[in-house]
Amino acid sequence: MTETSPWDDIAVPGSDFNVRQVSDKTSVPCFWGRDTTGACLFILELEGDHTAQYRKENVAVRGIQVDLRVGENSRQRLILSLERQVDRDLFSGLCRSLAGALENAGDSAGALGVALTHIRRWKAFLSGSSQRLSAEEIRGLFAELAFLLELLNRPLEPHAALTAWLGPERAQQDFDFGNSAVEIKSLSGSERNSVRISSEDQLDSLKDHLFLRIYRLSNLTESPTARSLNQMVREVEDGMDSDSIADFDRKLVMHGYAPLPDYEEPLFAIAEVSTYLVAGDFPRLIRSSLPTGLRKVSYEIELEDISDYRCDDMTVFKEL
Repeated sequence: MTETSPWDDIAVPGSDFNVRQVSDKTSVPCFWGRDTTGACLFILELEGDHTAQYRKENVAVRGIQVDLRVGENSRQRLILSLERQVDRDLFSGLCRSLAGALENAGDSAGALGVALTHIRRWKAFLSGSSQRLSAEEIRGLFAELAFLLELLNRPLEPHAALTAWLGPERAQQDFDFGNSAVEIKSLSGSERNSVRISSEDQLDSLKDHLFLRIYRLSNLTESPTARSLNQMVREVEDGMDSDSIADFDRKLVMHGYAPLPDYEEPLFAIAEVSTYLVAGDFPRLIRSSLPTGLRKVSYEIELEDISDYRCDDMTVFKEL
């Protein structure tokens, strides 16, 4: 059954807008709206003058008009207007996920920053250059973000953490710290006790230290630590400074991520994290040892067979 559109019960006005408040949970008032042409709107009420921030961070998005207008009582309105009714379902998804993200914004300036970042991520999706992530890709990105969040909580400067994150760029390893590297893997609770290595380069490195870090994810939605992919993105954002958000946004887009409502589910709880030092006789295939003519190999590693290489977090983060 098609989900009811939030604009269905809003009449077309004779002048200005007709609006209905989205939720009282957002940091700034947000409204569904219609204008005199019948266009579907999403409106943020902002206190103060945010013209400079808007001009610096705004981007053009095909199919959506984004405008900052003067309101009443020293307020401004950020207005998102849908240009083509055929895109109403997508626009609804953008606005619903934006409303969820705005629950964590502290004030009007923060809310505008969240909104403009959100819109930038949608630009790639609405232009047709992105597709929905597969279940495996969702888990993989979730695990990479979990490690990124750990780095920020250590704490590591956001710029340094983002520079090290090379997973979106399809590098040999997901994180590169100069003399050390970390390859991130995810396992679902239903999977057997093995991980798939997707190429002969993934566990091949000239670094002083290479770690394989595995996140076992559980679908225990009742767990207080369970989070969706969208929630994980927002949590990582909370650890970023304003100068790092654009770089984080760029890497998410490279990963194929847009803040779709689809990614509000499933919820993942991290049931276990295990890390292995890839060294010595660690079982792996590398390019230099492959027989002539073999390339693009993939294989699985049984975790019980690499237990001797397991190490603790203190070892990992000391080397990073």
